Amino acid sequence: MAKNLDPEGFARELKKKDFRVTIFGSARVDKKDPAYQYTYELAKHLGERGFDVVTGGGPGIMEAASLGHKEGRRFSPRKEAHVIGIGINLPREQKMNKGVDVSYELHRFSRRLDEFMLLSNVFVVAPGGIGTLLELFYTWQLMQVRHICHIPIILVGDMWKRLIRWLKRDPLRKELFDKKDLDLLIPVDNLEDVLKVIDEAYASYQLGEEKCVNAKWYKKRIKRI
Repeated sequence: MAKNLDPEGFARELKKKDFRVTIFGSARVDKKDPAYQYTYELAKHLGERGFDVVTGGGPGIMEAASLGHKEGRRFSPRKEAHVIGIGINLPREQKMNKGVDVSYELHRFSRRLDEFMLLSNVFVVAPGGIGTLLELFYTWQLMQVRHICHIPIILVGDMWKRLIRWLKRDPLRKELFDKKDLDLLIPVDNLEDVLKVIDEAYASYQLGEEKCVNAKWYKKRIKRI
């Protein structure tokens, strides 16, 4: 059973120097879905590396990430690596999946998004619906205006390739944003390349090359609710 954090407990979690990979994706995919299986394998590798994983804590992609990480960290030298589930109260109750180690329950989507930003060193976006789109565009917007660090936003799945094509064909062509903004999104074809991007981000993190630490930078710019 997940350990439930209060605000003070979450603040202590933020102070840890852990490297965290946040995985966004649909709650509606089942275990037979290729996206579920892909996410499970990715999270398994992250667990083996001893990286923490952050998700929304629910079913679908979030469950795949949690269970894959739990399997992978059996072989990790960093036994304290864990899965953080940031939950949200919905009219249709969504329980924490059984792979979550530490949970933090919120009532507002806006607050939940802010907490994802505070925790994350890398974002991986798997296939998803409206909630996943919200998470992707919120993250991208904040990076565009430098309210959070320019850290990887890795897009996994064909649906994102089609989105990138549309972004190039329509808003970019009309100069509604800059090419450098689009470069913040990293569409990836295979698991090996996802892990390469994450490993490079971790190497930079260890060297202290990213001076903008989300937890310090973003806290100054949001009004905590």
